[in-house]
Amino acid sequence: MKYIIILTDGAADYPCEKLGGKTPLDVAEKPYMDYFANHGELFLVKTVPDGLKPGSDVANLSVFGYDPKIYYTGRSPLEAASIGVNLGDNDVSFRANLVTLSDEENYEDKTMVDYSSDEISTGEADILIKDLSKFLNLKNYSLYTGVSYRHLLVKENAAEFTYELIPPHDISDKKIKEYLPNDVEILDIMKRSHEFLKNHPVNIKRRKAGLHEANSLWVWGDGKKPGIPKFFDKYRIKGAVISAVDLIKGIGKLSGMEVIEVEGATGNINTNFEGKAKAAIDALDSGFDLVYLHIEAPDECGHRGEVENKIKSIQLIDLLVIKYIKEKLDKSNEDYKIMVLPDHPTPLNLKTHTGDPVPCVIYKKWDYGNFGYKFSEEDAKKANAILNQGHLLMDKFLG
Repeated sequence: MKYIIILTDGAADYPCEKLGGKTPLDVAEKPYMDYFANHGELFLVKTVPDGLKPGSDVANLSVFGYDPKIYYTGRSPLEAASIGVNLGDNDVSFRANLVTLSDEENYEDKTMVDYSSDEISTGEADILIKDLSKFLNLKNYSLYTGVSYRHLLVKENAAEFTYELIPPHDISDKKIKEYLPNDVEILDIMKRSHEFLKNHPVNIKRRKAGLHEANSLWVWGDGKKPGIPKFFDKYRIKGAVISAVDLIKGIGKLSGMEVIEVEGATGNINTNFEGKAKAAIDALDSGFDLVYLHIEAPDECGHRGEVENKIKSIQLIDLLVIKYIKEKLDKSNEDYKIMVLPDHPTPLNLKTHTGDPVPCVIYKKWDYGNFGYKFSEEDAKKANAILNQGHLLMDKFLG
């Protein structure tokens, strides 16, 4: 038996006025997802336990089969694992976004214009992070380049402290004053980063090109080194992970799964959909039992409030990923299961995550039930089944 999980990050949504009270999943043309819903097992799953914030970190840990209430220690330690940063037991890591803030004179008066700096290229970001690190000359802190706007700040041998740090994608278009960190050192790093970055040659060039400048660090997502059991020890199958996002790759590495890199995988709507699909089939053909295929595009569109692009991203996943995978697996001699789900909703009208249960479908090869459902939030409710403990989803999928 071969298994593929296709994680459509943030694809779930709320009824949208611009779509006549429907959701992107309602209106998107996605014949393969709908085929699975009609002929497979459709239900709701609660990926975010009560009491935890609805982040992709918590939700994906659940889908991987790890109870976030036990194993979640923060987002950034998962990303640290992905980029090869080995945390000490007393180190605290932070996610450090390169963001675009408005141009008011006082830092506190600024607005969060863009949490991703127009999805700045990794090449440009690497220059900024390296130059900024030299400028800041921090003691007991280190800056590391990640991918695009997503980077890492690590504090070595940190004393115990409860940080209050807000994700920048939660405050799009809002004044930052009431969302600033409660830690003096972190706030100072952010303010000094703005003073340096606002006139950096990379940003001057972006300004002339009409692009958002990466004019400040925004620090959030603190955490310490987690201890995640190995996936093989837990399930006795060999797994691989495909994603453009350090967070997902970090979970894969910490759980001992193989992380497969795909050229042109970006984490946005311009990603290499075909390359990811081909890599998933190649992994199964080369001896892996399970592939966790994560696609970030719907989430990014949700955070940016891009209605048409969110619909388009869902359609591209269906046409370029699921169609290819199903056709290849149907031609093989292997039995297979495919599971499709978002990790959480990213509603267009909120531009941030929520913890609502999400639609999930499990389809088996040659499963010819006929239930009359489409893959949507509303039809998943009509199916009248819910898994309230998301970390048990992997057990359900693997049987």
